[in-house]
Amino acid sequence: MGLFFMNETFQANAAILRRRWPKLLERLLQEDLSALQQSTDLVTGRAGTLRVGSIQLTSRYDRRGEASLQAASVPRGATCVSLYGCGLGDVQGVLLERSELHTLNVWILNAGLFALVLHLVDQSAWLNNPRVELALASREKGLLRPFVALPAELALADEENARIRDLLVMELQRDFVNRKFDPRAAQWQERLSSNLELLRQDADVAELFASERGREFFVVATGPSLEGHLDRLRAIRARADRPFFVAVDTALLPLVRNGIVPDAVVSIDPDVAIGHFPLEDTEQTALIYFPSVSNAVISAWRGPRYAAYSGGKLFDEIRRRIGKAQLYANGSVIHPAVDLAVRMGACSVTLFGADFSFPGDKSYAFWKDGVLGGNQATAKHWVLNGHGERVKTQLNFRSYLYGLVDYIATHPDVVFFNTSRDGAHIEGARFHPEFVSG
Repeated sequence: MGLFFMNETFQANAAILRRRWPKLLERLLQEDLSALQQSTDLVTGRAGTLRVGSIQLTSRYDRRGEASLQAASVPRGATCVSLYGCGLGDVQGVLLERSELHTLNVWILNAGLFALVLHLVDQSAWLNNPRVELALASREKGLLRPFVALPAELALADEENARIRDLLVMELQRDFVNRKFDPRAAQWQERLSSNLELLRQDADVAELFASERGREFFVVATGPSLEGHLDRLRAIRARADRPFFVAVDTALLPLVRNGIVPDAVVSIDPDVAIGHFPLEDTEQTALIYFPSVSNAVISAWRGPRYAAYSGGKLFDEIRRRIGKAQLYANGSVIHPAVDLAVRMGACSVTLFGADFSFPGDKSYAFWKDGVLGGNQATAKHWVLNGHGERVKTQLNFRSYLYGLVDYIATHPDVVFFNTSRDGAHIEGARFHPEFVSG
């Protein structure tokens, strides 16, 4: 398909952008569309649409019907709606037919794709509408509700807008994912009931808060990059004046096998079992656990034990009966591990194995691929690493990454360090000069 840039269609669309959003137009004019042009075709059925690679922007049979179905996800009466992705203007047209709609925020998920559409399809009807606001999705850190997200553009989102794309996908999957964590489910009730006596007798994690003021903390996760630091960690652990070591549960075994005994281990996952722990080596290590952890694991722990809760509804009922302090949790055990370090008084937190990805096509340090749930062979997503390169990951890993980034942003008084460029770039965490070269 031949594309004629700066053609009449683009000039008409650009004239509106120049009048309403001049800075955005300047940004779009910087896009190099040559590669996108080569991968884009016009496909037809009862209607025509654009196909980018193998992905159609809209239906090629009933674009109006598809757009009406997508718009119907927003309840009638909404006065302000966000549309993520621009498509070919069909959903905008349907939503703008609602007289009660005062503002339609249209968020661009791929700047190059939108620029290409402006060259090929007249978009003046919705661009001219005074109720429309238009911007790159990356301008906002979070989602604006209610919203419609165009599926094709979730798949085609560019790197600049990837964070919003991820938040959208996670939000759309939230109900499905949360079914596993329904506090009313029989399996959860059974797990919590089995841990009642332990919760009553074990210490409150609050007893650890402010106990190590001004100390450096190492928080050790199980990402592949951990393996490159084990020798150095063993040497540091042997020092008299050393950082406080906090490990996530699945990092305990590789640490102990390499002669590194952490000061504390944090566990929250109901699926972590006794086989994941060298329990005979836990006398010197404190266990900080959520009531979701297996009773067998908690009972077999030889060192001191401290109970904690996460926020949210999952532990509401048991929290009312047995009071314990909370630790921040957003899906991954690394969140409460980091929060524990901060609440204990850390002046700095250095992260090891916090890769949130599969650098070197490996899932974890020590553990075989797939044993802990992550499987690099089937990974379909990506994040940018510390070199600015794409590295394979899973959607839930990206969710955990954003949860940590949000936490770091709310604790400016603590210095956070990352120890690898090969894993995901962690915004707000500096690269540690002693552990990261370059």
